[in-house]
Amino acid sequence: MARYTGPRTKISRRFGEPIYGPDKVLDRRKNPPGQHGANRRRKLSEYGVQLREKQKAKYIYGMLERQFHLFFERAKARHGKTGDILLQLCETRLDNIVYRLGIAPTRAAARQLVSHRHITVDGKVCNIPSYTLKPGQTVAVREKDRTMGVIVDSIKSPRTAAQSWLQWDEPNMAGTLLSVPERAEIPENIDAQLIVELYSR
Repeated sequence: MARYTGPRTKISRRFGEPIYGPDKVLDRRKNPPGQHGANRRRKLSEYGVQLREKQKAKYIYGMLERQFHLFFERAKARHGKTGDILLQLCETRLDNIVYRLGIAPTRAAARQLVSHRHITVDGKVCNIPSYTLKPGQTVAVREKDRTMGVIVDSIKSPRTAAQSWLQWDEPNMAGTLLSVPERAEIPENIDAQLIVELYSR
């Protein structure tokens, strides 16, 4: 499946926040990209606000429209708040779990590690980034790949705040999904209700 591979700072500037992680350029240039970005003051319509939130979520999780809409349909079919369930489905994707565990520095790097068969799920190699994990399943770096520079450097780098819904076993380079995260445990700045309203039009 295709994915966005263009300039990330440009996307972060469009939304006014570092959706791909810390960005030094964004700290200096907070205005939207483009020749007239600094002078653009147009107010968005209700539809525009909803569309912007959906686009932001898709960029954050590295998904295109077809797959993101499929996740929405799966969320809508479940009992509970559709918006919260949508984010939970995105958070329990294999590539996102690899990123949250600190095995990869970014979601794009996590996706590549999964696609190149460096990651196992319950002891078996899984090369599907969108694979949805269930509580109790274990994600690990394949044994022969545990000395890879990108993985070792990522694990040794200052880790983000530990996730209460994940358990990390550093000696074995493995992590277990303890539970599906509640909305309050998901740090992403996404208003999922706006996405629900957009798809419900």
